[in-house]
Amino acid sequence: MKNGFDIAFLDHVAIRVRDLNHSVAWYQKVLGLRKYQLPEWGEFPIFLMSGKSGIALFPAKMDDPALDLQSKHVKIDHFAFHVTNSDFEKAKRHYTELELEFQIQDHHYFHSIYTRDPDGHVVELTTLVVHDHEFYGT
Repeated sequence: MKNGFDIAFLDHVAIRVRDLNHSVAWYQKVLGLRKYQLPEWGEFPIFLMSGKSGIALFPAKMDDPALDLQSKHVKIDHFAFHVTNSDFEKAKRHYTELELEFQIQDHHYFHSIYTRDPDGHVVELTTLVVHDHEFYGT
């Protein structure tokens, strides 16, 4: 439904993590994201970006009761970055070289790789496997 404005792209998803430094290192190593930590904002959030899309890391409140990471309760289920078909294949090789656990799913129009970050957040890389017009209608 048209609402008078268009969304250009996913800007960021904010997630809470146990160890900011450990998570920053993981996202840089696994996904190659660039770190942006602005002095005007203090210690956090720490942004990790690919182009204009990314995540914002905030410290988790570790004194809260533990959450079941497998639960379907209200939480971030996952977030996804779009990659080309070629980069999808490169990502599979990279994840294998890192000995990272991952699953691949066929979503008919898209193929996706799923893995978990150090705090159990599901990270998806997705690629379109049909022509743009077959899914987006453009």
